[in-house]
Amino acid sequence: MSLWAIVPVKPLKRGKSRLAGVLSDEERATLNQTLFIHTLQVLSETPEIDHILVISRDPSALALAREQRARTLQEEGTPELNMALRRATVVAQVYATGGILILPADLPLLNVKDLQQLIGLAHDPPVAVIAPDRRMDGTNALLLKPVGLIQYAYGPGSFRIHSERAKAAGARLEVVHLYSFSLDLDIPADLDEYHKLESAEVKI
Repeated sequence: MSLWAIVPVKPLKRGKSRLAGVLSDEERATLNQTLFIHTLQVLSETPEIDHILVISRDPSALALAREQRARTLQEEGTPELNMALRRATVVAQVYATGGILILPADLPLLNVKDLQQLIGLAHDPPVAVIAPDRRMDGTNALLLKPVGLIQYAYGPGSFRIHSERAKAAGARLEVVHLYSFSLDLDIPADLDEYHKLESAEVKI
C-alpha cells in the first residue's frame, strides 16, 4: 500500500511572522518559497513516497506545488492546522493509502537519506514515527501506519501529546533524533543557528 506525504503550507507572503523582527516581508516570502520548493523536491526524490499532497489556502503555494507535480487541496474556513490535516488525510484515505507522513515546509536541512531512514522505521504497524524539533516540543515529522492511528494535536507540546496518543493506541513508538528534522525556522534563534551552518557550508 502507498505512502502519502502531506505538506501543510501557510500563505507564502504571510508565513514566518515571528521572523518579522529580523526579516522584511519580501525576505520572509522568499524564504518561505525556497523552503517549500526544497521540501517538495526532497519528497519527490524519495522513492518510498508515492504521492505528495499539499494543503494550503494560498493559491500561489498550490500553483507551485502543481509545478512540482504534487497533488493539491484548497484549505477552506477558519485556518486551523489540525482540521486541515484531518481533511487532507481523508483525501489520502480515499486512495487506500497505507501510511501518512506529515511534514512541514520549513526544514532547511531536510534530505533524502535522512527521510529514508525515518521511513525505514515504519515497519510492522501499528507504528508511529515522530521527529521532534530541537526543543523537544513540536512535531517536525509524523509518520503513521495505519492511517488514522491517532488524532493530530499540532500546537504547543505536540511531540509529547502525539507520543502519548501513539502509546495509548497500542502502537510502537519510534522517535527520530536527526538534526535535519530538528531544525525548523520559526524564531530568530533558529535562523541564527541556520546561518552558522551556512557559514560552515551546510546549505539547502
